[in-house]
Amino acid sequence: MTDETVTAQRLVRRFARETNLLVSGRDFSVIGTDGVAEALRALLPALGAHLGDTGVVFAPGGSPEILLDGEALPPRERAEDRVDAAGRHMPVATDRARRLRENGTVRGLRIGIAMVLEPKTAQLALLLRDAGATVAVYAHPDEIDVEVAEVLRSRGIPVDGDPSLSGAAERAAAVSFLHRGFDLLLDDGSHLIRLAHEEGLAPQLRGAAEETTSGLTPLRLMEREGVLEIPVIAVNDALTKTSFDNRYGTGQSCVFAIADALDDAGIDLRDQPAVVAGYGPVGEGVAAHLRALGVQVGVSETDPVRALRAAYDGYRIGRLHDLAPGALVVSATGAPHTVDAEVLRTAAIVAVAGGVPHEIDLDASTLRAYEGVNGEASAFVERTGTGALVIARGGCVNLSAGEGNPIEIMDLSFSVQLFAVEHLLAHELPAGVHPLPAEADVTIGAAALALRGEHIDQRSRAQVDAQREWRSPRFRGESA
Repeated sequence: MTDETVTAQRLVRRFARETNLLVSGRDFSVIGTDGVAEALRALLPALGAHLGDTGVVFAPGGSPEILLDGEALPPRERAEDRVDAAGRHMPVATDRARRLRENGTVRGLRIGIAMVLEPKTAQLALLLRDAGATVAVYAHPDEIDVEVAEVLRSRGIPVDGDPSLSGAAERAAAVSFLHRGFDLLLDDGSHLIRLAHEEGLAPQLRGAAEETTSGLTPLRLMEREGVLEIPVIAVNDALTKTSFDNRYGTGQSCVFAIADALDDAGIDLRDQPAVVAGYGPVGEGVAAHLRALGVQVGVSETDPVRALRAAYDGYRIGRLHDLAPGALVVSATGAPHTVDAEVLRTAAIVAVAGGVPHEIDLDASTLRAYEGVNGEASAFVERTGTGALVIARGGCVNLSAGEGNPIEIMDLSFSVQLFAVEHLLAHELPAGVHPLPAEADVTIGAAALALRGEHIDQRSRAQVDAQREWRSPRFRGESA
């Protein structure tokens, strides 16, 4: 990789890091004709961006080098700045919350949010509060931005959770949160939904919404075994969540966080090939972003159809144990024990884009500091006893070493959450896991396009009429 390409990648990652905005789908313009400018013009379309004369401006070597809305990148040092910036870039969720407020849908209801607490989650809580609900937030000890928590508390929303808690104390804090007494619970990983059932507190809930694949799996098991006592909306299954959050949001945020962590340690992302374990929507996004940055990518899968799709997408496929030696291994399965001891022994670097406990079979007590080229201990890279490097202690890398998914992506995901709230309250659903109606995706997708100023086709009357006719037009009028 040339120095110009390295500089171009660092500029793009800096834009994403300092704004928490999405690259894919965004308009960019590049000023200049030197090698860095040309490298930017090659890199941005590979990441899904639109090149033209508008949008975010890259001016390599200029002062400033990046312009957003015609200005230098805004300050985000304070948590208040980050929370408010998230609000400015979440128009779809803001519009859905306005609907809830005008209809009085959530007025007087008690809503608990149990999610990773960062600026976008804070905005979800504020939007529901402003729509008339009484809102409280719980965050697991390793998923809480304490400065953002203080911002919410200062704005009247209680936050339960403390990074110092573990074991019995962590459970006690979560149980105490549930005892606040909620009508609805918005969960990420279904940890609080399951705890409510264990503690006999589920009957107090009118329903819940679950954000993730890993959270829906145990809920569906509970449903099959007849122990799920409440209706739960499968937010993760909405296309405007999974197709964007998992592929574009998690793909960008995890790969950029890995690249930033390695860069800080003096390691080039392309120093070795990469293997993505799992080719669901998250794995697709991680693989695509790695390839856009020039990394040689292989894929391991247990599902034959997904493995075949990875092969057709141009990736090497194989068993993880065969592909891992000397590679950067990124687990994107969301399943425990994906990276076992053998993989950890042979891989060069390991990171997690899934984020469930024990996705890497790793004893954190065996980790030791990794000193980069400057001789200083790396902030996010450590070495195992067998020599492999581990990023962010095996936690979900975009949260542990970054600020989570880009704002516009969470705008879509939280719009689905708000649609789920409306759906739960408008229908008397039985206990079980329920999909959102197809109209949710259509409504949210149309709103997002309108706010982007985009226009799409509508089916003509001839197309509609043709789809109402079951007779084959090929043989029409040719009966004997």
